[in-house]
Amino acid sequence: MTTEPAKRHTEPVKDWTTDYDIFDAGYVKDPFPVWDELREKCPVAHTERWGGSWMPTTYEDLRKIAANIEIFSSRNPLVANVGEPTEEVMADLENQFSVGAPPISSDPPVHTWSRALLLPKFSIKEVARYEEETRELCRSLIDRFIDKGRADAAVDYAQQIPSRVIASMLGIPQERAGEFTEWVRGFLEYGLTNVDLRSGAAMQIFSFLNEQVQERKANPGDDLISYLLQAKAEGAPDPIPEPHVLGTCFLLLVAGIDTTWSSIGSAMWHLAQNPDDCKRLIDEPELITPAVEELLRAYSPVTMAREVTRDAEYNGCPMKENDKILMNFPAANRDPKKFENPDQVILDREVNPHIAFGVGIHRCAGSNLARMEMKVAIEEWLKRIPEFRLEDPEAVTWAGGQVRGPRKCAVVF
Repeated sequence: MTTEPAKRHTEPVKDWTTDYDIFDAGYVKDPFPVWDELREKCPVAHTERWGGSWMPTTYEDLRKIAANIEIFSSRNPLVANVGEPTEEVMADLENQFSVGAPPISSDPPVHTWSRALLLPKFSIKEVARYEEETRELCRSLIDRFIDKGRADAAVDYAQQIPSRVIASMLGIPQERAGEFTEWVRGFLEYGLTNVDLRSGAAMQIFSFLNEQVQERKANPGDDLISYLLQAKAEGAPDPIPEPHVLGTCFLLLVAGIDTTWSSIGSAMWHLAQNPDDCKRLIDEPELITPAVEELLRAYSPVTMAREVTRDAEYNGCPMKENDKILMNFPAANRDPKKFENPDQVILDREVNPHIAFGVGIHRCAGSNLARMEMKVAIEEWLKRIPEFRLEDPEAVTWAGGQVRGPRKCAVVF
């Protein structure tokens, strides 16, 4: 028996304030005008599409909602509800996914100690261990296409970097990176609107990770999986349970790949159209740090979800228990009440309190890693390919919904 999918609409959106569609092709390609309209007309919009949800679009609202963890829970961070898989598949998933994907899908107190376990491994100092390896990876990728005079900056470059860096951190063989990249896309991109695809991808990821966990139990190494298997919550006498390790590894694999390659891809897309910015980064290499922050602000990739724990009213919106709230961090980062000239990319923007990595207790624990990968990817590209442009701007394709970023982005140089 299969649960019926959530109600969805096929007709075009007529009123974005009451019937938005985060998977609308035009919105995925260019959501910025919609966000501007919603901030003016209805800062917290609503829709019945994809299971129904609310979507705040102002910086202030995103911060307030993120801070209210009692009413807005992180128990299900996926942005769409498209029904449930078969009972058999659901049972298999629950057996392996019994604790969710901590800490991102957890509320305190589990969130508190599970996040604390990860932070030391994603500190600036720890992340720096992988910088030279990442540079060598970027150089080797560029070697493959530089003589051709063209490449897909998304497929051939951006999408190849995070999967291999995460593989290195988890102690997974590099040659497996391509496999789990496709599984991640199946879960987080294609599967968002197709429950069977999402469930199948989740099972593949869990099966793969379970193999890795069992291998590390038998042969511990200097990697993140081995670390988690030996880690203890503060004050606990025993290591954290194996299902928790599996759930956290699932999170690292899923959250550490698509999000970062989308950010790198968006940066490449921007630079391909703005040669002056490329020149500045080459002539003023110290600009790379604020430039990464600005590119993260302007092209923030991630929208997370919260669920309402009890009937409540927010800003005049009557929210019901289990209603979904789409945490539109990208829209907040273009709020003109918070950022001067928000639609301009200003590489040396001095005041930039963006929330591309979220805000509050669920702020991304891997932000230092993502920043390092973006910095290195841009630097190494510009060293070898200082001038490049989009081959055909209209041919660029985007993914959206949970994570927005270019999926095809052909450039010539």
